[in-house]
Order: sequence, then C-alpha cells, then structure tokens
Amino acid sequence: MILDKVQLTKFRNFESVQFSPSPSLSIITGKNGSGKSSLLEALHYLGYGRSFRTSKHQSVIKHDNDAFTIFACCQNDDGKQFKIGLSRGNSEQFKCSVNGEHFKRLSDLVSLLPIQLFTPQSTDLVIGSPSERRRFCDWGLFHVEQSYSELIKNYGKVLKHRNALLKDYNGQSAQNDTGYWDQQIIVLGERIDTLRGEYVNRLIPVFESTCMQFLPEFSVEISYYRGWEKDSDLSQALNKKLPYDRKVGYTSVGPHKADLRFRVNKTQAQEVLSRGQLRMAVAALQLAQTKLFTLETGRHSIFLLDDIGAELDAEKRERFIDGLLETQTQVFVTAIEQEQLEFVNKYKDKKLFHVEHCNVNEE
Repeated sequence: MILDKVQLTKFRNFESVQFSPSPSLSIITGKNGSGKSSLLEALHYLGYGRSFRTSKHQSVIKHDNDAFTIFACCQNDDGKQFKIGLSRGNSEQFKCSVNGEHFKRLSDLVSLLPIQLFTPQSTDLVIGSPSERRRFCDWGLFHVEQSYSELIKNYGKVLKHRNALLKDYNGQSAQNDTGYWDQQIIVLGERIDTLRGEYVNRLIPVFESTCMQFLPEFSVEISYYRGWEKDSDLSQALNKKLPYDRKVGYTSVGPHKADLRFRVNKTQAQEVLSRGQLRMAVAALQLAQTKLFTLETGRHSIFLLDDIGAELDAEKRERFIDGLLETQTQVFVTAIEQEQLEFVNKYKDKKLFHVEHCNVNEE
C-alpha cells in the first residue's frame, strides 16, 4: 500500500494541513515541537487505530475542538485506489471508512495499511515488557493470517471468563469449575502458539542475516517462549497451575504469557549490548520483519522512522533506509535538520517537507 495524499484536520496543533508524500522516501524536518512527530502519529493512527505517544485520544484533538479527522488517498500493490478516513472524538467512539463505506471495526481499516514504527523508545522491544514483543509477533501474523485477529479476540474473551471464575473462587470447586473455559483456552491457545512458533521460525534466518549488517561483532539470537513449559502441553500446564491460579486469581500460563527472547552467547542481550547496540538489534529485527512480510505476501508496508538522528549513527541510518527501500517500502523519516540525512542525495525518488508554524511545506 502506498499513501498518495494525507490530510489532517484538528489534529494536535494542526488546524488543517495536507501533503502528498513520495511513494518511496519522504523526509520531514523541523525544530523540536514543530509537529514532525505529529505527522507520523497521524499515519500511525491509520495503521493501528491509536497513537504511539499517548493512550488518550482526547489529548490528540486540537484544543477547543470535539474531534480530529485523518483522511488519506492510497493505492494497493495492484494499483487499486482507496480513500480512507478515521475520526475520533472526545468519547471512545470512532468512525472509519473505506471508499465511503463505514466500518464498525478498526481492524477493517488497519488491515489495509501495514505500518511499522521506529522511535527513540523502540529499544523497549528488547528491554521492555513481554507484551511489547507479543505485539511485534502478532503484527506479522495479523497481516499474513486472515483469521488471526479473530483468534486473538476470542482467546481474550475466554481468558477473561476464566480469570473471573478464578478471582471469585471460594474453595467450592463445583461452583467455580473452570473446566469449560479450560477447554476453550486449550483449543484457541494451542492454535495461537502454533502460528506464533512457526512465524518466529521463519523470521529467525532473515533476522540473523540482517543482524550481521548492523551488529557484525555480535551473534544475536532470538527464541520463542510459548508461555508455559516446553515439555508439557497447554492442558497439562493449566492443570498443574490450577491451585496457584486460584490463589492469585488469574491464569498464569498460556499464550498471553508468551515472549520473544534475545540472547548474545547465551546471555540476555540487555546485559551485553549497550543502548546503541540495542537500537541496532531492534533496527535489524524490524527490517527483518519488513523483508519477511514482503516475501510472504507480495505486499509492501509503510515504515515510520521518528527522530532517526537521535537513535542511529550516520552509517546505520543510511543502512537502515537502504534496506527498507530495497523492499519497496514507503518510508517516512523525521529529523531536526536535513544535515542528519546528508546521504539522501543519492536517492532519486524522494520528497522533502519542512514543518513550521503548524504548516507543512514541500521543499
């Protein structure tokens, strides 16, 4: 998918702006606080239905207004044109549409736009909570396996019911029997586990070859932890942990506890790599996922690189963008000064934008 035109209304400090990005590389410069990241934030909404800077949609709406709107014209890899729109107001309600048809589920919109993001906080993918890494794996599966979104949604519902029973357990097992929900968790959970495990196995060789370009001095390995002991199935794990789960009031094993682990010479990566090297590892991982996505689907994603000058040295910036453009990914990059991206002169199909006084000007 390629974005041809983007228009924002009442978004952050922007009253109403529009710009037409390059199908290849768009570079957005401006001073701190000018609104560069807000442009990427708006694009992120189209790919995720949420911000990467705040969990409160109200914070994104321009002061003294009731809602923001994001509109985009785009075309898929077959050249088919789409007009998509998203609006969020002060309540949790949203409106989204594709070619004038309104949808009740955000997944119908975001499935069209496979968007990835690299920011100064991207090292959380390694040093942050397991939920960050589960979301990383789930992004890859969501855009490849059509049924995966519904599978995750159903698992979440079943898990909620089981946890409610565990929380209310009063020692009378007949009144708090989790057996029915256990069976549902087993069926759904093992399917999720299989898909995740297969996905990581396909990602590993791509990551290893990509990582050699970013961290040739280290051998960074990734492995998948399913969320319960590897020498037992989910049914056995649930039975074994049932007394503990009743005690704590929640389900302690299952794919909702899965993780992606990073090691260097059998030691946790965060204990060996510097912060700069962790950034390189994350860049390699995200680039590997982009390559795998294109390889498996024949589609091309959109990649947002926010404040790239703060995270990567000049050589790695160039290598990262080179790798993304080789996959025909549409890339958006923000930087305080164009000097941080001197190497972009070698790219032919690029556009430069400058953000100042809540305006976006093409240079």
